[in-house]
Amino acid sequence: MDTANEFQILKPANWPRPSGYSNGIAITGRQIFVAGQVGWDAECKFNSTRLADQVRQALQNICTVLAEAQAGPEHVVRLTWYLTSRDEYLADLDNIGAAYRDVMGKNFPVMSVVQVVALMEAQAKVEIEATAVVPEPTAAAAAVEDTPEVELFDITLDDIVTPPSR
Repeated sequence: MDTANEFQILKPANWPRPSGYSNGIAITGRQIFVAGQVGWDAECKFNSTRLADQVRQALQNICTVLAEAQAGPEHVVRLTWYLTSRDEYLADLDNIGAAYRDVMGKNFPVMSVVQVVALMEAQAKVEIEATAVVPEPTAAAAAVEDTPEVELFDITLDDIVTPPSR
């Protein structure tokens, strides 16, 4: 188990380790579902026609939605990618991988990548859906949250010890 997120990565014993994704993940917690995000900005404008740039923006959009639920890329457990060109994806894997790691870090969730004929936004080259799970707090974490706050003061020994008068 990854104690930070309480993920259990599911990897059958005789299967090779997947590259860039997980075959399965088990986790308990609050589920967050993010609709398909395309590579446009907050004003619904595409700033690039490059697939890697649109992947980066789509992933950033997912993270923006997750932030509304106090979650982040570390909570993503599933991504489904819809691409308009398998060939363009394979030709630019290095840049797509770099964009992915820049936004998502070293989180490699369950992932499917599917080529489609077109997306609803004509300029979109990729649309990505996400599922995230925020783990339930452990009993120890809950106990810490219930602990009253202690106010700390920055004082020196001279502030509390006075030398004897002569």
